[in-house]
Amino acid sequence: MLNRPFWSTGRGAGIGALATLGSVFTSQGPTFRELTVQALSSIERGYDLLAPKFDHTPFRTPDRFLDAVAGALDPLGPFDAGLDVCCGTGAGTRMLRPLCRERVTGVDFSAGMLAAAREASDDGETPAVEWARADARALPFRREFDLAVSFGAFGHFLPAERPVLFAGVHRALRPGGLFAFPIGAPQPIGSRLYWTLLGFDAVMRVRNALWRPRFVMYYRTFPLSGVRDDLVRAGFTVRLQPLEEFGRRSDGSPNCRLVVARKA
Repeated sequence: MLNRPFWSTGRGAGIGALATLGSVFTSQGPTFRELTVQALSSIERGYDLLAPKFDHTPFRTPDRFLDAVAGALDPLGPFDAGLDVCCGTGAGTRMLRPLCRERVTGVDFSAGMLAAAREASDDGETPAVEWARADARALPFRREFDLAVSFGAFGHFLPAERPVLFAGVHRALRPGGLFAFPIGAPQPIGSRLYWTLLGFDAVMRVRNALWRPRFVMYYRTFPLSGVRDDLVRAGFTVRLQPLEEFGRRSDGSPNCRLVVARKA
């Protein structure tokens, strides 16, 4: 599993995963052929195919990030109901359980990922966990949750889709509710990782121009400044909390922040 402090976008696919992709190819993880079929499918179909082996890839959100976010959110509670947006196989949903007193809901549009999440869930624990299949751009909730989180899914949304995505989360929250997610610092121009991510996005743009159905997954379309502006326009007040577990850059800025957006 990746331990880099820069993870922020992709379905749990930390940008460090590009450098550690070899760990995907284990006896439990997907084969190269299976990954190729996934990459040439739609997003939904691709994750349906990957779901049974997803937790054996470096694309799963690392526990290190989940623990850091849980530690930052705990003093901001208590929370009654929690929502994991684009929950995948449920790693973030399980993180929410100790933070929420009544119920936790995981929502995803991949039936395969939800099936894997249900299989891994312990129904005997409290609070109760519910699973819902829905597009994150059309969440079927209104004023039901005190806390919403999302891990590693934002690379699947184009910048023009952020306003409707954030508006749906805003509707799903009760007044005063929080929407929280980690975001990594931008990579220095000229660094190896900067060019790796730039190259990955370029390849994906070419793939989507030449092949249908599209598979939207970009690493450089979720800048903090634009994200903060879209959250404010959706009705949130926004503050940033450094996740000190991941250190700081040479200029003193944190490698990773938690975006905490509150519904007024």
